[in-house]
Amino acid sequence: MIEKKEDMIYQNFLTQTLQGAAKIASEMFGKTTNRQKSDTSVVTEADLKIGKFLISEIQKNYPSYNIIDEETGVIDRGSEYTWVIDPIDGTINFADGIPLYGIMMGLLKGDEPYAGGIILPFFNEIYTAEKGQGTYRNGQKVEIIDRKDFSMVSVAFGIARFGSNIQEMEKQARWMARIAQEFYTVRNSGSVYDLAAVLRGSAGANLYNGAKIWDILPEHILVTEAGGVSTDLEGKAFDFSECLRKAAEKHHYTSCSGAPRVHKKIQEIIHKNGPPPPRG
Repeated sequence: MIEKKEDMIYQNFLTQTLQGAAKIASEMFGKTTNRQKSDTSVVTEADLKIGKFLISEIQKNYPSYNIIDEETGVIDRGSEYTWVIDPIDGTINFADGIPLYGIMMGLLKGDEPYAGGIILPFFNEIYTAEKGQGTYRNGQKVEIIDRKDFSMVSVAFGIARFGSNIQEMEKQARWMARIAQEFYTVRNSGSVYDLAAVLRGSAGANLYNGAKIWDILPEHILVTEAGGVSTDLEGKAFDFSECLRKAAEKHHYTSCSGAPRVHKKIQEIIHKNGPPPPRG
């Protein structure tokens, strides 16, 4: 068992486990094959190997906790606590040999985000957070910069596909165009790299439309503990209740996370140009 600090119970576990997973990812980067899943997303051998490693570490240290893994699915132990993991966020980048990818972990206590962490193996960056304890980058506390001048602020936002519904895609494109008018630029890495950019101050916000709980939970705790705002695209609080059932049903979430003033401006743009389309 990993020794736990009195005030930051999960930081050591998150740090050591993410570093172990990053080692696997780095060893397999550029050497793995991929296949397309039934929902058109991509999974690699590395996703599966890292997922098994993360699950084994959780079961070794917290055997009574539930687990939600993007690839394995739901492991229900009947616990108040649930670990949520994404073995590789940015799988397509990873499979294509692009180093913009990362590994994500989050922890729920009941319905409340309680701890989380991400690691960017190529950049040697690790971020961890616990409720009420702040967010840390490589062991140093970080706070999101609340910009007043948007002229040099970037926003991360990519358009999500809605099957053949071109109208919904066009609606997202309108949001993107309006956001681009107010900010310096709109760009998207297709990975957790965009979240790290918000935390380190090189981006003002990160938007998702059509994510899963393993994308949203770590981001929420890291952003809010760093002084930012994290809601769904309509500005509403996340509902993490019945997370095991929702994960099994592949429930979709949307997200708008960033610096407080940036978040407020983006919300104004979204509501002025039509509400987000439903994702189930």
